[in-house]
Amino acid sequence: MAFDEHLANRVRDVFGVDPAILEKKMFGGLAFMDRGHMCCGILGDELMVRVGPDAYDEALAAAHARPMDFTGRPMKGMVMVATDGLADAEALRAWVDRGRAFTGTQPAKKPSPAKARRR
Repeated sequence: MAFDEHLANRVRDVFGVDPAILEKKMFGGLAFMDRGHMCCGILGDELMVRVGPDAYDEALAAAHARPMDFTGRPMKGMVMVATDGLADAEALRAWVDRGRAFTGTQPAKKPSPAKARRR
């Protein structure tokens, strides 16, 4: 599955130049890793966001969000946000910030150099 390069560039703009962020191709899309933890990513033209189990229900209540069911089984703590929920820079930033709020609670991992690109 290809990912939307325009959306990828918009997410890159949100992160700016941040040494804690790496890009990694995974799930047939593109993932943005924050200190070794997946924060968000792109599958097709949708944004997947790792909000964690505590913020999961609140994130699902947001417009244009649905459970991430990549494997046919919902992954608790992960949501997909449709294109309409990412219409402007402020909406996109809010979703990326939700992902960073979760990854910020996790201890940093040692980054894997394999196929990762530093932001």
